Amino acid sequence: MRWLADECVAAPLVAFLRAAGHDVLYVAEASGGLSDTDVIALALQEERLLLTEDKDFGDLVFRRRRAVPGVVLMRIAPESPALKTMRLGAAIERYGEGLFGCYMVIEEGRFRSRRL
Repeated sequence: MRWLADECVAAPLVAFLRAAGHDVLYVAEASGGLSDTDVIALALQEERLLLTEDKDFGDLVFRRRRAVPGVVLMRIAPESPALKTMRLGAAIERYGEGLFGCYMVIEEGRFRSRRL
């Protein structure tokens, strides 16, 4: 799958996705300092799922009606990188391409999803 990892996403998650064969554009490597609006525009332009840990994207997508192919919001404590990787992998295995067109929240014990 094609991903756009926001710069707030930890590098090990990006490495995990790449090792699993995903095409990942990492904002921290390519265009650090982009505004959230510019990140959404890039995800749309590149047709990539947006992986983020920033809750502000919910406001942009739902209240301000910014179009985006899909958003995956990680809501797991930074001190748990192995858990983040495990839960992201489980979401990809369970939902796959179905992540496109959704706003998915990944938490420690559950997934929450809302259609865009």
